Amino acid sequence: MKKLLVTVIASMSLSQVMAQNIPVYLDESKPIEQRIDDALSRMTLEEKIAVIHAQSKFSSPGVKRLGFPDMWTDDGPHGVRPDVRWDEWEQAGQTNDSCVAFPALTCMAATWNPQMARLYGESLGEEALYRGKAMILGPGVNIYRTPLGGRNFEYMGEDPWLASRMVVPYIQGLQSKGVSACVKHYALNNDEEYRHQVNVAISDRALHEIYLPAFKAAVTEAGTWGIMGAYNLYKNQHNCHNHILLNKILKQDWGYDGVVVSDWGGCHHTEEAITNGLDLEFGSWTDGLTMGATNAYDSYYLALPYKRLIQEGKYSTKELDEKVRRVLRLFYRTTMNRHKPYGFLCSESHYDAALKIAQEGIVLLKNEGNLLPLTIPEQSSPTRSLSHLSPLKKILVVGENAIKMMTVGGGSSSLKVQKEILPLDGIRDRFRGVEVDFARGYVGDTVQSYNGVTVGRSLYDLRSADELIAEAVEKARQADVVILFGGLNKSNHQDCEGHDRQQYELPYAQDRLIEALVAANKNLVYVNISGNGVAMPWLNKVPAIVQGWFIGSEAGEAIASVLAGDVNPSGKLPFTWYTNLNQCGAHALNAFPGIWREDHQIIDEEYKEGIYVGYRWIDKLNGKSSKPLFAFGHGLSYTTFSLGKLKSDKKEMTQDDQITFTLPVTNTGKVAGAETIQLYIHDVKASVDRPYKELKAFQKVYLQPGETREVSLTIDRCALSFYSEARGEWVAEPGAFEALVGTASDRLPLRLAFTLKN
Repeated sequence: MKKLLVTVIASMSLSQVMAQNIPVYLDESKPIEQRIDDALSRMTLEEKIAVIHAQSKFSSPGVKRLGFPDMWTDDGPHGVRPDVRWDEWEQAGQTNDSCVAFPALTCMAATWNPQMARLYGESLGEEALYRGKAMILGPGVNIYRTPLGGRNFEYMGEDPWLASRMVVPYIQGLQSKGVSACVKHYALNNDEEYRHQVNVAISDRALHEIYLPAFKAAVTEAGTWGIMGAYNLYKNQHNCHNHILLNKILKQDWGYDGVVVSDWGGCHHTEEAITNGLDLEFGSWTDGLTMGATNAYDSYYLALPYKRLIQEGKYSTKELDEKVRRVLRLFYRTTMNRHKPYGFLCSESHYDAALKIAQEGIVLLKNEGNLLPLTIPEQSSPTRSLSHLSPLKKILVVGENAIKMMTVGGGSSSLKVQKEILPLDGIRDRFRGVEVDFARGYVGDTVQSYNGVTVGRSLYDLRSADELIAEAVEKARQADVVILFGGLNKSNHQDCEGHDRQQYELPYAQDRLIEALVAANKNLVYVNISGNGVAMPWLNKVPAIVQGWFIGSEAGEAIASVLAGDVNPSGKLPFTWYTNLNQCGAHALNAFPGIWREDHQIIDEEYKEGIYVGYRWIDKLNGKSSKPLFAFGHGLSYTTFSLGKLKSDKKEMTQDDQITFTLPVTNTGKVAGAETIQLYIHDVKASVDRPYKELKAFQKVYLQPGETREVSLTIDRCALSFYSEARGEWVAEPGAFEALVGTASDRLPLRLAFTLKN
């Protein structure tokens, strides 16, 4: 009878529902909190326990008796993962779960364009809707602390302000489709090796100034409905049930009303999970279909063990009801929301979005002598006429990364795509009329599948490094230009969940290959495919370098469009690209990785560099040896820009005031393009040690040749504040400040002084 009632209600209009004597929890005319109260009062203890833990690898049960459907989650931040078997990680073998792969979040951050983040979230939300997913496990906003971090490609760079500005519209776009975000991994998740055992020691100031701001923005500005706890520990408590991070900071200080989800297997203790803020437990290493009750989902820490503690009187239902209240709130926002829009899978608009984001995120790192864009026979445009090359007759493409699928592998972000345009195919399609040859150059990863997803073409090659290099060099001598696709991949110890990189240098003898190629043909374009910086000892010899990221389904077309000049690159680095690891604070201070305790159970890792992450550390070094390969915010264009005089609307601001800086920006080149104006704040004199400068505003501006636009950048006291450990709060000290404005963290030609008053 109750099942029939729910079915009838689902087909009623609101006025029809109100005319009936409908239970409050099903009455959409009632406030959600009232509906939650009513539903909670009707649930049995067993039903309450059931909804706070998983029933399969990616789902948790609803309350069928009351008409709440099951809730399905899925990875990941870059596209909707293929469905796996109920209780295994292998694919379920479905034929309707292919997806569009969007660029990895490092590429999205490199757009420095919040509009791209919004487009990303909306497009991903529509794909998730079609697939019946109520929650997407992403986005990730952990800070790029070291270039050896295995999951850096899933995150948004080294700067808390940039990550904050990009994560908010992503979440808003995703949740506008009725799909919950689950922002991860909260917090201090900067190690993959032994990630369940790393105990982080960090100052309160570094925690609040560097590692928490993007999470805070996700909660207080974007209103995320989900947060995922991290595997690691902080103050000797696992972060999936950490009193300080979850109870005090997240729920008390930030007023978070959503659900805290454990990372898969991140829960370790029933009583800590009860009292320390975990709401929904997933992945606690069970095999519920084949192992029986000894290791099934009912044996989760928040399942039968929790129920027994309540029945024994050790705990009341107070904590349980709070967890269930949050889960029900998530239900009403997602599975019980009957006004969600329709979903779409692999639509033209989603491919267009993936392509646009990729094109805006690709970074032109170097372009000596205007080698790029490449000139194409019988085609002319202002962009292509910039190249010093004659029209091309023969292009040589070199490198495994030109033919390797990058949507497959890497851990939880691995996808099953409807299509992935590989770089070699994209170049051959775009440069029709030009002979395009290929040489393997190096062999890195010949794995043919990941979780049942195959990689397409075979990558097996038994030739030695010497043989591969010799072939590439011989072909390079016959080509007008050589395009080498190198970098990292998503194999273990590359850019991959579960493992950190073991070296900063390029793997697979790529340095030897690059040196040999540039000696054979000076017209070498190196396209680096990675989510991390790499060492480039040959930098001064290679004239053109492009950062190509992991950019998903439209990778080949996006890269080819930039190389050909169809798209003027406008991406900016979201992290500092170090010359060597000694330029990174965590490595210079021997603070990564940590040190095993005597019992070899826990690794203690002290963040000795504190607030000095990325460009902040580079500024602290303040010497020639500190000049990185490429600075934070760096990115070139096929056109040129000039910045006019910097002005402000006032010289003094109060604690409750704002100040707006303006400057004219002109495209002084021959082609349309975009420049990102960056504003950093320098505190002239402070009572505490502060970085020389910190990013506090930016704006991307698109200009036609000869066009000038006024750019406005507004800040308030928050941009001037530091976290006071003595007071346990943010403080903006009155005094003198400077605004530093330019186009990269090492190119800030404009300065303007102002004062903060009491």
